[in-house]
Amino acid sequence: MAHDNNIPTDEEEVAGKATITHVEAEQQAALSEEEKIIEKQLRRKIDLLIMPVVIIVYLMNYIDRNNYAAARLQGLEKDLHLSSEQYQVALSMFFVAYILMQVPSNLLLNYAGRPAFYLGFFITAWGLVSALTSLVTNYRQIVALRFLLGFVEAPFFAGVLFYLSKWYTKEELAVRMSIFYSGSLLSGAFGNLIAAGILKGLAGKRGLGAWQWLYIIEGTITICIGILVCFILPDFPDTWRLLSPEMKQVANRRLALEAAEADMDAAGRMSQLHGLKLALKDPKTYILTVAYWSIAGAGGFQYFFPTLTATLGYSHYISLVLIAPPYLFMVFWSIIHSRISDTLAHRFWFFVYPIPLTIAGFIIFMTTDSFGPRYFSFFLMIFIFAMNGILYSWIANAIPRPPAKRAAALAIINCVANSASIWTPYTYRPQDAPHYRPALGICIGFQAVAALMAVLLRWHLQKENQRLARLDSDDVVLTQSEVLRLEKTAEIEGIDISAARRLQLGFRYII
Repeated sequence: MAHDNNIPTDEEEVAGKATITHVEAEQQAALSEEEKIIEKQLRRKIDLLIMPVVIIVYLMNYIDRNNYAAARLQGLEKDLHLSSEQYQVALSMFFVAYILMQVPSNLLLNYAGRPAFYLGFFITAWGLVSALTSLVTNYRQIVALRFLLGFVEAPFFAGVLFYLSKWYTKEELAVRMSIFYSGSLLSGAFGNLIAAGILKGLAGKRGLGAWQWLYIIEGTITICIGILVCFILPDFPDTWRLLSPEMKQVANRRLALEAAEADMDAAGRMSQLHGLKLALKDPKTYILTVAYWSIAGAGGFQYFFPTLTATLGYSHYISLVLIAPPYLFMVFWSIIHSRISDTLAHRFWFFVYPIPLTIAGFIIFMTTDSFGPRYFSFFLMIFIFAMNGILYSWIANAIPRPPAKRAAALAIINCVANSASIWTPYTYRPQDAPHYRPALGICIGFQAVAALMAVLLRWHLQKENQRLARLDSDDVVLTQSEVLRLEKTAEIEGIDISAARRLQLGFRYII
């Protein structure tokens, strides 16, 4: 949406193509009352089908990713004769593969245009890899399977963020991103409750350890879900058979109105490479990348949550059960938190206020020994996950279209962010138990960086909005590339260029 250059356009030709009044143009640049009624019906359909599916899949995504930590308490480390360093290498290896696959996967997803089959295939694949992990017998095998698991899980998260941004507007995204992210929070609660149940009821059954049953059961469930996704998840509005032609039109039109341009890429592979170049040239990509990297680094304690609760002095079974309440609390809090953020159309303060709370939680755990304060500190630490839903929706609004750029930016951000999870496991050293001061001190530093990035992004978006406000004037001369974009939007929307010009009026980044 840059308008900085002053290459003159043929204004007489534009005027000749349209004799539309200002009021009429404004009306064409917004949904009609009839379209708003259709929009409500459309949103209800999306919420009732798409959201439950992606939440369930994300629940299994995090369960399959994090059951490694639960398996540690169930005897995996002992049965495979792993040292503490070897356990951490296998943990890190997941993120090495996860990072390598991120950007190629999202570019391929946007190019392929069939997210249902694409995501369904990889969901089934990671379920299979998870189930096969029950067969490992040594260090090399667990490292190999963890690497493979990261490779096949990588397409899901950034892919779903891109996918949801093709269905929802920016005002709708925050609460739905939070609801989507609740899948990971629920996995923290129920995944460890399932692990506790398996530890108590299936350990030793049929000659298998509790950790082996954990991988078999959770992997099999994921395989079944992946197969279902291929058949029940719609790709995009134009191809969803349950939508009427009117709903399809409104689905595309409302996103085009919001973006001030058509939400469509040029055909061909080069559009994907061009989208990657656009993402790399946008300073917002780097600010959001560092912000998410900081959150991912500070939130690394989740992979050691069973180890941290074990320091409270209870059995492994009780330690797994104690993980559930903080996660369940955050499920409800984050949804309310994001709903208010959506209502107020504000992101900055909702991203920032959890930071001092999480820092207080880290400090309490580092400096106390009694059960009450240390367990309460988990409820403060977990506030870091309230930041995620806000950041995801902030990304969707701050990174403009076309889709190839958005897909590339989401992949870059998620890729770099997860690099923090490669080395942070090594900061949770056994000799630092029970307070783990070096690791949690690093988490505090990460949160400080996240706060700095939020301030920088707020400043940058304010400058962008000031520039956009200036461009609301009809006297501004457009560049040739902007005229071409208007022509494309006008063709897709079935309006003239003058009306397409009005689509750009009033667009602002949410701050």
